[in-house]
Parts: sequence; C-alpha cells; structure tokens
Amino acid sequence: MAIMKWDGHTHTRFCYHGNSAPSEQYIDRAIELGFERYTLSEHPPLPQGWINDPALFRELAMPESELPDYMTYAQQMKRQYEGRIDITVGLELDYLPGRLDYTERIVDQWQGQLEDVVYSVHYLPGINGIRCIDFTADDFRDGLIAYYGTMNKVVEEYYNHVEAAIDWAAKLPVRTRLGHINLIEKFRLALPDIDPSIIDRRLKAIVPRLAKAGIGIDVNTAGLRVATCGKPYAPEWFIRECIAQGVPCIYGSDSHKPDHVGTGWDWFEEQLTSASA
Repeated sequence: MAIMKWDGHTHTRFCYHGNSAPSEQYIDRAIELGFERYTLSEHPPLPQGWINDPALFRELAMPESELPDYMTYAQQMKRQYEGRIDITVGLELDYLPGRLDYTERIVDQWQGQLEDVVYSVHYLPGINGIRCIDFTADDFRDGLIAYYGTMNKVVEEYYNHVEAAIDWAAKLPVRTRLGHINLIEKFRLALPDIDPSIIDRRLKAIVPRLAKAGIGIDVNTAGLRVATCGKPYAPEWFIRECIAQGVPCIYGSDSHKPDHVGTGWDWFEEQLTSASA
C-alpha cells in the first residue's frame, strides 16, 4: 500500500503554548524528511471566559483578533511552498459543549479557505467550571479526579465527550479527523491507573461511529515526547480496526516546535504497513 507522507497536525507561532519559530522552519524540516503534505492546524480562539483561569486561558488559544492574521499567514505558506510540498490550511477546533455555536461561526466565516479540521476534546466539566485535561497532572487530579471521584469515571466522561464530538463533527463541510483520541492518557504514569478494559470497550464502540460519520483519526504521536505518557495517543489495535472499517488514519506530529516534525513517523508507517499486509 502506498502511504502518503503527510503530517496532518502541526502548530505555528500563533500557538501561545508553543514556539515563536516561523513556519518555514517546520516546513523546511518536513521537506527534508520527505513529507509530501503538511497541514497547518492551529488552535483558533475560544469563547471569552471559557475557563476560569485567566492566565491559562491566554495560553490556550489565540485571541479573536488574530484569527484573520493566522488564516492569511497559512495561505501565504501555501503559496510560498507551492510545487515543493502541499500545504493545507487547517484549524484544531475544540469540542465546546454548550458553545457549539461559537465553533459553527468560525467554520462559516472561513468556509472556502479552510481545508482541514482536527477536532479535539481538550476540556471537561470539573471543579470551578471547565477544566483542561492536558494542562498538568496536578491540575487533572485536583480539578477532575476530585470532581468525578475516580480516574475511571473521568475516563468514561471523556469518551462520552469524544462520542458527542464525532456526532457533531460529522456535519462539518470540510475534511475532518478526530484529534489525539487517547489524550486522556497524557498523565497516565503520574495519575491513578486507568482500567484498560474501559479504553478497549469505548474505542471498539467508537470505530463504527467514526466510519458512519466519515471522520478520520489523527494518529497522534506527541505522547512519545511526554514523559508521563511515553506512547502514541492511538493504540496499535485501534489503528488496525480503523483501517479495516475504512476510517482514514492520518499521522500527526502535533509539532509545537520545529524539531517535533516527523516524531514517530516510522512507528506510524509500520502500523499502516502491517495492517495492510
């Protein structure tokens, strides 16, 4: 099976918890590594007051005033690299229960320019409102485990949100994939153990849901770079099952600095090759 070398999840200088390096440094690295396609998928703005921590809120996403600048920048990169690598203009949209209208407005505003959506679950209700599941292990423990009672109950609620996100994303008028489906495991080595049967049960039920919705999977390798995780955010068996049911599996480095580009590609290629053997 011919595998397109495509990095479908990357960030830019518009990421306030990332790196100020220009996108040329990322893209040049991708070209050097032989990538054929590269998706810019920056975090768009969030509704004002989405979380109750003002300092963290400023780090999570660009302010509304910068979204037009980002889209112009992404289009500039697309033109600049035409003929050398296919740059696609994307966003990493968040599932925002209770504020889906906010996301709809962004999609409507940029329809025609927006080529790719990575649709991610980063937030769950918790103590003092919405909590970010991938901020720190201590914050996860204090804001989510303390709210739900056990780690396993947090995990169940996370997958409830993932399922709702898939159902909503099915209507998006643009190529869409679900971001880092097992992000809930980011702090697995620093928090109470997750019952693996929960993950297996929930992911097995999610595959046909993805297939029906026409939503792909961001096979996100960023977990390999995280000391408290140490593995990609998609199990190998899950990738095989997605492929068997026709769910597109797109590699995502989730690069937040240039040297992240290409992280885990060999592992991803091995999964796709073995699944098609």
